[in-house]
Amino acid sequence: MSTGSAPHHRLSDKVPRTERGRRTLRKLLDAAAIEFGERGFHEASITGITRRAGTALGSFYTYFHSKDEIFRALVSDLSGKVREAAKSALAEDHAALETERMALEAFLHFAREHKEIYRIIDEAEFVDPTSFRAHYETTASRIHARLLAGAEKGELREGLDEAHAWAIMGMNVFLGLRYAVWSEDTAPERVAELANEILRHGIAREG
Repeated sequence: MSTGSAPHHRLSDKVPRTERGRRTLRKLLDAAAIEFGERGFHEASITGITRRAGTALGSFYTYFHSKDEIFRALVSDLSGKVREAAKSALAEDHAALETERMALEAFLHFAREHKEIYRIIDEAEFVDPTSFRAHYETTASRIHARLLAGAEKGELREGLDEAHAWAIMGMNVFLGLRYAVWSEDTAPERVAELANEILRHGIAREG
């Protein structure tokens, strides 16, 4: 299975041309994140989104045709935010494993501020499977690219496969669930360091 094969949904087919329009679209997406995060897809409503956004109902239909369409746009938007959250780990030329530690730490901080992402992405599996798959495939693809770059620099071993990237992503996703959504009883820095120890040393007993 190749990563990144699923198509992306644009935030909206009607791209705002003005700063005011961009602010309105941003308000709608932020409000949708809260509405879907709190009520779930089926109980959420367009009027609930516009009420939270403080916009007129007509403003919604300027950018989206339906609840399904803004949900798809929201999944794409949140996926992009996850990508942006990890950019701090890529801003400088860190060693490969340090990059993974920093990327996880940044994600944990992001997930604590946006706990709704878990419910929304989970519901996307049934509401919009294409967006659900694209979110994880593109995330794994970025991790795999970083692993290959680390191997190219001689910092990681050769032969790192796509499955290694999916394994790291799976670990990160569930660490976020446990230490960002369910509880914040351990600092993200500590969680990221413990996870990084697994990448550095594994869990087999030495000797």
